[in-house]
Amino acid sequence: MIQSHLGELIALGTAVCWTVTGLAFQQATRRTGSLSVNLIRLLMAFVIYAVVSWFLRGRFFPTDASGFNWIWLSISGLVGFVFGDYFLFKSYEYISARISMLVMSLSPPFAAFISWIALGETLSFQAMLAMAVTLSGIVLVVTEKKKLDDEKMGKKKGLQFSFSPKGLVFALLGTIGQASGLVLSKYGMGDYNVFAATHIRVITGSVGFVILITLINRWPRVTAAVKDGKALRFMAIGAVFGPFIGVYLSLLSVKFTSVGIASTIMSIIPVLIIPPAILLYKEKVTLKEVLGAVITVGGVALFFI
Repeated sequence: MIQSHLGELIALGTAVCWTVTGLAFQQATRRTGSLSVNLIRLLMAFVIYAVVSWFLRGRFFPTDASGFNWIWLSISGLVGFVFGDYFLFKSYEYISARISMLVMSLSPPFAAFISWIALGETLSFQAMLAMAVTLSGIVLVVTEKKKLDDEKMGKKKGLQFSFSPKGLVFALLGTIGQASGLVLSKYGMGDYNVFAATHIRVITGSVGFVILITLINRWPRVTAAVKDGKALRFMAIGAVFGPFIGVYLSLLSVKFTSVGIASTIMSIIPVLIIPPAILLYKEKVTLKEVLGAVITVGGVALFFI
């Protein structure tokens, strides 16, 4: 049972890691900005990968990778980290991690569509049904009808949301970037070591952010971020659970199951984020959110039947 659904189980572990990293990076980003957080957390992850790689593989860098691996995994790192994570983290400055992760739940259909076009992957009817149920539960959990100030003043009511449109667009761009990066990772990884493949992505992502920050002259903000002890602690937590453990598990999961299934299971983060939101931010949970959580869990369970 466990062996036959290894990819799905690893995807669940990935979702837990990304829940932790989402909360941590939300706090760090609001203190120091998205570019600083992106670069520093990748540099932290780079050091961790280098040290662990030395003990596990006897080398600090993935020098045993082929040219094919380097090219496609590098593209994946640039698309997933530099493009995708930049916009995802940027969205944290305008909307909460909880809402950003809602938009990120659109990643599965994006990833499934891209992998269908690029890799020729197919999904069974049961898998597509499980994706639909899971996503419907997630949407139910984190979408609410928000009453605007003009409604309170007796003006016309409407189904509108009190979330920043700019933040939602940034989160959508981040979703597209991460979905594309995941598909590119599977293609570029092939039979190569998953840990080393993730290391390559982290290396190229770090280089990409160094170039970007240099071009737009944001090094003073990075320097200020390094001096912010509280932000650094959040970044360290996020780096361990994000680009180190989380990204490694995400690549490992797509090695054992399809990109569409793996990314759907990973998208239960909006549900997983509810308990810490209650404990840390004192948010109230409605019956609708509980129902959505049950539906989401039911959707994930369909993958294992």
